[in-house]
Amino acid sequence: MYTPTHFAQTDTATLVAFMRRFSFATIVSQVAERPFATHLPFVVEHSEDGQVTLLAHFAKANPQWQNLEAQTALVIFSEPHAYISPSLYEKELNVPTWNYVAVHAYGQATLITDEAQAFELLEKQMQTFEKEYLIQWSGLPQEYKNAMVKGIVAFRLNVSQLEGKEKLSQNKKAGERERIIAHLAESPDGASRQMAELMQQKSV
Repeated sequence: MYTPTHFAQTDTATLVAFMRRFSFATIVSQVAERPFATHLPFVVEHSEDGQVTLLAHFAKANPQWQNLEAQTALVIFSEPHAYISPSLYEKELNVPTWNYVAVHAYGQATLITDEAQAFELLEKQMQTFEKEYLIQWSGLPQEYKNAMVKGIVAFRLNVSQLEGKEKLSQNKKAGERERIIAHLAESPDGASRQMAELMQQKSV
């Protein structure tokens, strides 16, 4: 990912927090000699020794899992984003741009073929995204749950490299940044309001 120095974010804890907040990401790998992408929710783990691990699952009918272990995969976390009008700058000689935050996670995936471990991964996802559902899940017939697990391919990806980019108008004057934040904060668009929040945090 092209990242000018003033937009780079290298703090692992900050990147992990972003990935956990915006956890619906895109995994990209090669399938039949072409880039192939799947959009998935990821559980993001960060161990005491610093290892970042991503947990998710494919539908078994999705071909992407079949040669995933033989290559380095890329998982892209990217939200929110917002259009920045040149009318918000002090000088007329400016052009429109787009603010955004993105994290690229590279790593080697391992398929989880053991059913007990696949169940454990599914329950981690439930715990992360809607822990209340675990009560309903625990009451479902075991044969139904077994059929669900047979229809997926679970995997974990150990991250070997993280790249973070925060394009938040850091290269603009303080007054311009404040004007951009105020403008985005009043937008009817939820992503723009989230961008205002992230820019405000960066300004503190």
